[in-house]
Amino acid sequence: MIRFENVTKIYKTDGHRRTILERVSLTLKPGISYGILGINGAGKSTTMRMIGGTEEPTSGKIKRALRVSWPLGFGGGFHPMMTGRDNVIFVARVYGEDPKRVLDYVEDFSELGSYLDVPIRTYSSGMSQRLAFGMSMAIPFDCYLIDEVTAVGDARFQRRCSEVFAERRQTADVIMVSHSMETIREWCSQGIVLINGRAIIYEDVNDAIEVYRRLNA
Repeated sequence: MIRFENVTKIYKTDGHRRTILERVSLTLKPGISYGILGINGAGKSTTMRMIGGTEEPTSGKIKRALRVSWPLGFGGGFHPMMTGRDNVIFVARVYGEDPKRVLDYVEDFSELGSYLDVPIRTYSSGMSQRLAFGMSMAIPFDCYLIDEVTAVGDARFQRRCSEVFAERRQTADVIMVSHSMETIREWCSQGIVLINGRAIIYEDVNDAIEVYRRLNA
Protein backbone atom coordinates (compact mmCIF):
# COMPACT_ATOMS: atom_id res chain seq x y z
CA MET A 1 0.00 0.00 0.00
CA ILE A 2 1.14 3.55 -0.81
CA ARG A 3 -0.57 6.33 1.13
CA PHE A 4 -0.52 10.07 0.52
CA GLU A 5 -1.29 11.97 3.71
CA ASN A 6 -2.16 15.64 3.16
CA VAL A 7 0.54 15.94 0.50
CA THR A 8 1.34 19.32 -1.03
CA LYS A 9 3.96 19.89 -3.70
CA ILE A 10 4.87 23.43 -4.76
CA TYR A 11 7.61 24.71 -7.05
CA LYS A 12 8.84 28.29 -6.72
CA THR A 13 10.91 29.60 -9.63
CA ASP A 14 11.66 33.16 -10.74
CA GLY A 15 9.03 34.54 -8.43
CA HIS A 16 6.35 32.18 -9.74
CA ARG A 17 4.53 29.64 -7.59
CA ARG A 18 3.34 26.43 -9.22
CA THR A 19 1.19 24.00 -7.26
CA ILE A 20 1.40 20.37 -8.36
CA LEU A 21 -0.55 18.79 -5.49
CA GLU A 22 -2.47 20.58 -2.76
CA ARG A 23 -3.37 18.73 0.45
CA VAL A 24 -3.90 15.42 -1.37
CA SER A 25 -4.80 12.32 0.63
CA LEU A 26 -5.29 9.00 -1.14
CA THR A 27 -4.38 5.33 -0.93
CA LEU A 28 -2.97 3.18 -3.74
CA LYS A 29 -3.93 -0.40 -2.97
CA PRO A 30 -1.80 -3.51 -3.59
CA GLY A 31 -2.97 -5.76 -6.38
CA ILE A 32 -4.01 -2.81 -8.55
CA SER A 33 -2.04 -1.14 -11.34
CA TYR A 34 -2.60 2.60 -11.81
CA GLY A 35 -2.16 4.96 -14.74
CA ILE A 36 -1.35 8.60 -13.88
CA LEU A 37 -3.04 11.00 -16.32
CA GLY A 38 -3.10 14.76 -16.75
CA ILE A 39 -2.46 17.52 -19.24
CA ASN A 40 1.12 18.63 -19.90
CA GLY A 41 2.50 20.31 -16.79
CA ALA A 42 -0.03 18.72 -14.43
CA GLY A 43 2.78 17.04 -12.47
CA LYS A 44 2.66 13.41 -13.59
CA SER A 45 6.42 12.82 -13.53
CA THR A 46 6.79 14.82 -10.31
CA THR A 47 4.15 12.65 -8.65
CA MET A 48 5.95 9.55 -9.92
CA ARG A 49 9.24 10.75 -8.43
CA MET A 50 7.55 11.40 -5.09
CA ILE A 51 6.07 7.90 -5.10
CA GLY A 52 9.54 6.51 -5.79
CA GLY A 53 11.08 8.65 -3.04
CA THR A 54 13.51 10.52 -5.28
CA GLU A 55 11.69 13.79 -4.61
CA GLU A 56 10.07 14.97 -1.37
CA PRO A 57 6.69 16.67 -0.93
CA THR A 58 6.68 20.30 0.17
CA SER A 59 4.50 19.18 3.08
CA GLY A 60 2.65 16.05 4.14
CA LYS A 61 3.85 12.45 4.00
CA ILE A 62 3.95 9.54 1.57
CA LYS A 63 4.04 6.17 3.31
CA ARG A 64 5.02 2.96 1.51
CA ALA A 65 4.23 -0.49 2.88
CA LEU A 66 5.82 -2.24 -0.08
CA ARG A 67 9.02 -2.20 -2.11
CA VAL A 68 8.79 0.38 -4.91
CA SER A 69 11.22 0.49 -7.84
CA TRP A 70 12.92 3.48 -9.41
CA PRO A 71 11.39 4.33 -12.84
CA LEU A 72 11.92 1.34 -15.10
CA GLY A 73 15.12 1.60 -17.11
CA PHE A 74 16.16 4.84 -15.35
CA GLY A 75 19.94 5.07 -15.04
CA GLY A 76 20.18 8.59 -13.64
CA GLY A 77 21.26 7.23 -10.26
CA PHE A 78 24.40 5.61 -11.60
CA HIS A 79 27.73 7.31 -10.88
CA PRO A 80 29.28 8.19 -14.26
CA MET A 81 32.88 7.87 -13.04
CA MET A 82 32.36 4.35 -11.69
CA THR A 83 32.34 1.26 -13.88
CA GLY A 84 29.11 -0.51 -14.72
CA ARG A 85 30.20 -3.40 -12.50
CA ASP A 86 30.88 -1.17 -9.49
CA ASN A 87 27.54 0.63 -9.95
CA VAL A 88 25.66 -2.66 -10.02
CA ILE A 89 27.40 -3.90 -6.86
CA PHE A 90 26.71 -0.60 -5.08
CA VAL A 91 22.98 -0.59 -5.96
CA ALA A 92 22.64 -4.25 -4.96
CA ARG A 93 24.09 -3.49 -1.53
CA VAL A 94 21.82 -0.46 -1.08
CA TYR A 95 18.78 -2.71 -1.64
CA GLY A 96 20.11 -5.49 0.57
CA GLU A 97 20.54 -7.93 -2.32
CA ASP A 98 23.38 -10.39 -2.91
CA PRO A 99 25.84 -8.44 -5.11
CA LYS A 100 27.12 -11.56 -6.89
CA ARG A 101 23.63 -12.74 -7.81
CA VAL A 102 22.62 -9.31 -9.08
CA LEU A 103 25.87 -8.85 -10.97
CA ASP A 104 25.58 -12.28 -12.64
CA TYR A 105 22.02 -11.45 -13.71
CA VAL A 106 22.87 -7.99 -15.08
CA GLU A 107 25.99 -9.28 -16.83
CA ASP A 108 23.97 -11.96 -18.63
CA PHE A 109 20.95 -9.76 -19.35
CA SER A 110 22.66 -6.57 -20.51
CA GLU A 111 25.12 -8.35 -22.84
CA LEU A 112 27.62 -5.53 -22.27
CA GLY A 113 30.61 -7.86 -21.98
CA SER A 114 33.88 -6.06 -21.22
CA TYR A 115 32.09 -2.69 -21.14
CA LEU A 116 30.92 -3.55 -17.63
CA ASP A 117 34.47 -2.74 -16.54
CA VAL A 118 34.68 0.76 -17.99
CA PRO A 119 33.19 3.99 -16.55
CA ILE A 120 29.54 4.60 -17.37
CA ARG A 121 30.40 8.07 -18.71
CA THR A 122 31.84 6.28 -21.77
CA TYR A 123 28.57 4.41 -22.48
CA SER A 124 26.27 5.22 -25.36
CA SER A 125 22.64 5.90 -24.42
CA GLY A 126 21.71 2.41 -25.61
CA MET A 127 24.35 0.79 -23.41
CA SER A 128 23.19 2.80 -20.40
CA GLN A 129 19.60 1.70 -21.02
CA ARG A 130 20.65 -1.94 -21.24
CA LEU A 131 22.46 -1.70 -17.92
CA ALA A 132 19.59 0.17 -16.25
CA PHE A 133 16.92 -2.21 -17.49
CA GLY A 134 18.95 -5.22 -16.44
CA MET A 135 19.40 -3.66 -13.01
CA SER A 136 15.65 -2.99 -12.78
CA MET A 137 14.91 -6.66 -13.50
CA ALA A 138 17.65 -8.06 -11.26
CA ILE A 139 16.05 -6.69 -8.06
CA PRO A 140 12.52 -7.90 -7.25
CA PHE A 141 9.99 -5.15 -6.44
CA ASP A 142 6.37 -5.20 -5.31
CA CYS A 143 5.55 -2.23 -7.53
CA TYR A 144 7.29 -1.01 -10.68
CA LEU A 145 7.23 2.64 -11.73
CA ILE A 146 7.13 3.34 -15.47
CA ASP A 147 7.46 6.89 -16.80
CA GLU A 148 6.77 6.25 -20.49
CA VAL A 149 7.66 2.90 -22.04
CA THR A 150 10.93 3.25 -23.93
CA ALA A 151 12.33 0.81 -26.46
CA VAL A 152 15.72 -0.55 -25.43
CA GLY A 153 18.18 -2.00 -27.91
CA ASP A 154 17.43 -3.94 -31.08
CA ALA A 155 14.25 -5.94 -31.78
CA ARG A 156 15.65 -9.13 -30.23
CA PHE A 157 16.66 -7.35 -27.02
CA GLN A 158 13.28 -5.57 -26.87
CA ARG A 159 11.49 -8.92 -27.04
CA ARG A 160 13.67 -10.22 -24.23
CA CYS A 161 12.85 -7.14 -22.09
CA SER A 162 9.13 -7.60 -22.74
CA GLU A 163 9.23 -11.29 -21.82
CA VAL A 164 11.12 -10.72 -18.57
CA PHE A 165 8.92 -7.83 -17.50
CA ALA A 166 5.75 -9.78 -18.31
CA GLU A 167 7.04 -12.41 -15.89
CA ARG A 168 7.67 -9.77 -13.20
CA ARG A 169 4.16 -8.36 -13.63
CA GLN A 170 2.63 -11.66 -12.55
CA THR A 171 3.68 -10.89 -8.96
CA ALA A 172 4.03 -7.09 -9.02
CA ASP A 173 1.90 -3.99 -9.60
CA VAL A 174 2.59 -1.12 -11.99
CA ILE A 175 2.20 2.64 -11.66
CA MET A 176 2.56 4.21 -15.09
CA VAL A 177 2.78 7.56 -16.85
CA SER A 178 2.23 7.43 -20.60
CA HIS A 179 0.88 9.65 -23.36
CA SER A 180 -0.53 6.52 -25.04
CA MET A 181 -4.02 5.79 -23.77
CA GLU A 182 -3.90 2.35 -25.36
CA THR A 183 -0.81 1.55 -23.30
CA ILE A 184 -2.50 2.85 -20.14
CA ARG A 185 -5.57 0.72 -20.90
CA GLU A 186 -3.43 -2.36 -21.56
CA TRP A 187 -1.32 -2.10 -18.40
CA CYS A 188 -3.61 -0.47 -15.81
CA SER A 189 -7.00 -1.22 -14.27
CA GLN A 190 -7.47 2.11 -12.46
CA GLY A 191 -6.51 5.70 -13.24
CA ILE A 192 -5.42 8.80 -11.31
CA VAL A 193 -6.20 12.12 -12.96
CA LEU A 194 -4.19 15.16 -11.85
CA ILE A 195 -6.04 18.46 -12.22
CA ASN A 196 -5.60 21.83 -10.48
CA GLY A 197 -3.64 20.38 -7.58
CA ARG A 198 -6.02 17.49 -7.02
CA ALA A 199 -5.51 13.78 -7.63
CA ILE A 200 -8.72 11.90 -8.40
CA ILE A 201 -8.79 8.09 -8.49
CA TYR A 202 -11.13 6.38 -10.98
CA GLU A 203 -11.78 2.71 -10.29
CA ASP A 204 -12.35 2.11 -14.01
CA VAL A 205 -9.36 3.21 -16.07
CA ASN A 206 -11.67 3.93 -19.01
CA ASP A 207 -13.42 6.62 -16.97
CA ALA A 208 -10.04 8.22 -16.19
CA ILE A 209 -9.13 8.16 -19.88
CA GLU A 210 -12.42 9.82 -20.82
CA VAL A 211 -11.83 12.62 -18.28
CA TYR A 212 -8.28 13.06 -19.59
CA ARG A 213 -9.53 13.34 -23.15
CA ARG A 214 -12.09 15.99 -22.16
CA LEU A 215 -9.33 17.98 -20.44
CA ASN A 216 -7.32 17.92 -23.66
CA ALA A 217 -10.26 18.77 -25.92
